[in-house]
Amino acid sequence: MDLKITPLTGSVGARVEGVSLDSLSDEEFAAIREGFLKHQMLVFRGQHAKPATQIEFGRRFGKPVVTAMLDPLEGHPELVQITKVDKETTATEAWHYDAPFVEVPAKISILSAVTVPNGGDTMWSNQYAAYERLSDGLRATLDTLKVRFRGIRLARMMKHTGEIPMAVHPLVRTHPETGRKALYLGHRENACIDGWTQEESNQLLEWLYAQSVVPDNIYRHQWAVGDLVMWDNRCTMHYAVHDYDEQPRALNRMTLEGEVPA
Repeated sequence: MDLKITPLTGSVGARVEGVSLDSLSDEEFAAIREGFLKHQMLVFRGQHAKPATQIEFGRRFGKPVVTAMLDPLEGHPELVQITKVDKETTATEAWHYDAPFVEVPAKISILSAVTVPNGGDTMWSNQYAAYERLSDGLRATLDTLKVRFRGIRLARMMKHTGEIPMAVHPLVRTHPETGRKALYLGHRENACIDGWTQEESNQLLEWLYAQSVVPDNIYRHQWAVGDLVMWDNRCTMHYAVHDYDEQPRALNRMTLEGEVPA
């Protein structure tokens, strides 16, 4: 194979080269899957993946699912097109996982860049490392806690007026394929430790956030048209930087049904 997988940082992410997603062999897919589980997120440059290619590739990892409160792309019900939103109401300019406020959150997200602005980078952090760096005593305490997640920020961004989804998940989840433990946090506006007051919860969640996103635990991606990026929502958080003002932006997003966090 010509396929090559190169780490992007010492903590999270890898670049995949020498492969076309339009004609992916079983051997190539197996290598990609292995690299994905090892590096938590993968970058494919210059793919210019059409919706059909993105959908076919994603289906090899699992069943497509559209996040609550989002509308599918016309003609392609498996995809959602992420476009420019007002900075004041954006839900993604905070460290987060995709849709933790549903009972069965998406396990994998895949973005294909159609139109990109100057700026608009996305960052990822390794939540395995964030958990493993904590003391034994703190990890033992966190292992017993759960978090109430609510889709408040997404509802505001989408001008959703119906019931806001809510789910309760462990603060520490075990990856069903690797067996490793990862932090599963929530933004203070969207989350509260179950059984705690919001004030009590904010103190711990904010501290854990700070530990999770130190510089040596982050990869920052500068988008180019044709990029395809995929990440594991079970062990990474991500943050979309909103610094591109009125410039157009369009990325086709596919998410795959996961498992009830445990």
